Amino acid sequence: MGFSGRPKCYVFAIFVVFVGFVGADDYVRPPAGRSLYASLSDDHSSTSPQQVHISLAGNGKMRVSWVTKETTPSTVKYGKSQGKYDASNTGTSSSYKYIVYKSGQIHDVVIGPLEPNTTYYYKCGLDSSPELSFQTPPAQFPIDFAVSGDLGQTEWTKSTLEHIGKTGYDVLLLPGDLAYADFYQPSWDTFGRLVEPLASQRPWMVTQGNHEVERIPFIHKERFTAYNARWHMPFEESGSSSNLFYSFDVAGVHVIMLGSYTDFGPDSNQYKWLECDLKKIDRKQTPWLFALVHAPWYNSNSAHQGEKESTRMRDSMEALLYNARVDIVFAGHVHAYERFTRVYKEEADKCGPVHITIGDGGNREGLATKYKDPQPNLSVFREASFGHGQLRVVNASHAQWTWHRNDDKQPDSVWFTSLASDSACVV
Repeated sequence: MGFSGRPKCYVFAIFVVFVGFVGADDYVRPPAGRSLYASLSDDHSSTSPQQVHISLAGNGKMRVSWVTKETTPSTVKYGKSQGKYDASNTGTSSSYKYIVYKSGQIHDVVIGPLEPNTTYYYKCGLDSSPELSFQTPPAQFPIDFAVSGDLGQTEWTKSTLEHIGKTGYDVLLLPGDLAYADFYQPSWDTFGRLVEPLASQRPWMVTQGNHEVERIPFIHKERFTAYNARWHMPFEESGSSSNLFYSFDVAGVHVIMLGSYTDFGPDSNQYKWLECDLKKIDRKQTPWLFALVHAPWYNSNSAHQGEKESTRMRDSMEALLYNARVDIVFAGHVHAYERFTRVYKEEADKCGPVHITIGDGGNREGLATKYKDPQPNLSVFREASFGHGQLRVVNASHAQWTWHRNDDKQPDSVWFTSLASDSACVV
């Protein structure tokens, strides 16, 4: 949509960041789909809930988040029958300021205990609010994950969400770059409304990307202000000190969400937390182990080569993930799809994780269409098309990964065997 309709202060902020990133990539992105900002009009009343999304919040619990324009009760009423709410819980609300923007009231309520694989009906705030529903994930295999990065708010985003909505997934994993607000805070509101139909029905577990940083030197010094306020993930429950890195368990899978844009060196809080988190894992209880980052550690695309968030983070943390026998590492950032073989220290290794870049959700910057030629031996499949991934973990030893293009049939599908079930890789 360009800069039309955006206040001059936001145009200035975007210019600052644009100047900071020029030169990072030498490829020219083709145009993406038309922006949906203008079509996501707000017809909510001052007290009605909007931008509702849910996320896992510890064993048998769910966090419900929403926004209202004015202060209303931060209460969720819920039950297993339509119109009948035999439980409720009250949480907190907050707001934030960003330059001239002030957010609405952001409500945060944790509910539970909840039964697995069960549909719950719920209302946010006032009794006059509409009834919504969500389904809890299963307690055991099989479990289905949808995976999509770099979503944004374009016609391609809409197409991706429509495809994901038809899959019957249990949990969505998003490796960074959500709204592409880039300082223009109303875009967080339109993004929340865009994803609400899906995000209010299944838990969305996200980590941050470069478009969430939103720090402006001398003007807004705090990083991740909007992201931390709007997308509260279960970092406290996993013993983390930051919303930028955390982990959670679901149906025999342990998922680690890492922050590419916060400190990751051996002396950092993130590194020390990751060491501690990995030591706690019992592969008999969670035989599958996944990790998510935003900036990919392995990448044969011309885009985003040599960035410290990729190379230095890999140098710092790759051994931790390898020694813990992480099965798959998902990343975004590069606006294309790529699947690598199992790898460690830039060489094929049958006990290393599979690296998958899935940054093709629908961003406004277009696709990253240029790749290194010839294709490296470590790279198994790569294509610059918008799409999403499905990961069906069938049992303790086998899972099927499928990448779907938005505009036609699926071009990549493969079965994985968990490293915990491979006697040659057990540590």
